[in-house]
Amino acid sequence: MLDVSSEDITEGNLARALVFLATPLAAQGLVRVGEAVIDLFWLGRLSGDAVAGVGLADSFYALVIAAVIYAPMVGTQVLVSQRVGSDDDESARLTAFNGMVLGAVLAVVGGVLAFLFIDPVVGFLAGLESGGGGVNVEESATTYLRVIFLGLSLAVVSDVLEMVYIGHGDSKTSLYMNVVPVLVNVTLDPLLIFGYGPFPRLEVQGAALATVTSWGAGLLFGLVVLRTSRGTGLFSRAQARLDRATMRDLLDTGAPIAGQNLARQVARFAMVVVAFLAGGGAGVAAYYLGARVAGVSFVPAGGLKNALQSVVGQNIGAERADRADRATRVAFAIAVGLLTVVGVVQLLVPGAVVDLLAPTLDGTARGFAVDYLTILAYGYPAIGAAYMLEGGFNGTGRTKVPFVSTVLQFYAVRLPIGVGGALLLDFGVQAVFWGVTVSNVVVAVGLGAYYLRSVNGGMMRRAAGTAAD
Repeated sequence: MLDVSSEDITEGNLARALVFLATPLAAQGLVRVGEAVIDLFWLGRLSGDAVAGVGLADSFYALVIAAVIYAPMVGTQVLVSQRVGSDDDESARLTAFNGMVLGAVLAVVGGVLAFLFIDPVVGFLAGLESGGGGVNVEESATTYLRVIFLGLSLAVVSDVLEMVYIGHGDSKTSLYMNVVPVLVNVTLDPLLIFGYGPFPRLEVQGAALATVTSWGAGLLFGLVVLRTSRGTGLFSRAQARLDRATMRDLLDTGAPIAGQNLARQVARFAMVVVAFLAGGGAGVAAYYLGARVAGVSFVPAGGLKNALQSVVGQNIGAERADRADRATRVAFAIAVGLLTVVGVVQLLVPGAVVDLLAPTLDGTARGFAVDYLTILAYGYPAIGAAYMLEGGFNGTGRTKVPFVSTVLQFYAVRLPIGVGGALLLDFGVQAVFWGVTVSNVVVAVGLGAYYLRSVNGGMMRRAAGTAAD
């Protein structure tokens, strides 16, 4: 029912195409974020130190994953969708194969290097806490990362394969590739963390093992689908070869997004450090919990952004510049409306959300978490707007624009507010939280103004002409 053909995207109703393509993507995003929330749910019943430790670990993991996954993932989605839109199936298959190879190589190299730096990085972070309790936090973070980085390649290759399906308009298979892992994770997490039945009690290590196992299950499912009718035409032996020009195109398209996300994660890493300095383990636990809740809240916008990138890309490939612009505006309105509703709901029940996810948090950590969820909610409409504007630029191949906007968002607004407010003006960890929301609003306004200027200057028409060449 939710299948979307190339004709639907380039000729049919845009709102329908966006919603139909985004629905399984949003469900996929919910499943993926749900996997992380599942870890938080069970670790939150283990101890506050476990939550803080995995929060520290997550900041380092996010830094590494940003460095290795986005270039092959986004490059594959954008180029495959454009080549499908222009009916160049051979180039689409060649791009898919080279994207998979690029993702595998980057994942192996990145995972090995990250594994070697676990002890010094976590030791440095844990040493920043002025209060007690740092030893348990450090042990939890180190244990978690040792397992996660060994399985990194499973996550990266699986995500690139998902982008191949999405580039062809098949977001349903991508959804299934995430449903399988979450089912595995939701089953294994309590068994391995607490040692129910014949399973050993592995605590934080068990959470990591459940996550890596679930990544492998998702990848296996995606590979199996390639042998069915849904996978017909996505790859071929004739195009299963390395191609220098295709690799260059993948990197040219995806590298700015990789840089954008790496810049974002470096800044988030720094914000975790500031939260640790300002609030200790309680500050990190609150920041981690808030990030997980925000991840769930942003799911509609994330799914719509990915759908928009494919819709814009295929319309650019079909030389329908007017539809590419119209799709961006329709997606913008939908995302802002949805996240406004989500923000209002979060403003009403922040304490209940904290108690549901992490009942073992002490009074200080719980108070910080409630503050963060409240402050975050004010910026949700702006996040929806920024996501769609980024999707519009990415779909045209102008991936450097979101990169520059992200650098300015994090380094000109978010970090100065967080560092200055928390450490220099002594406003406490709440300054970190306000830095996040203010930066989200500023980037939405800036991107909106630049998008209008670019479209009025012929951005979509030029992109369509380039794709036709």
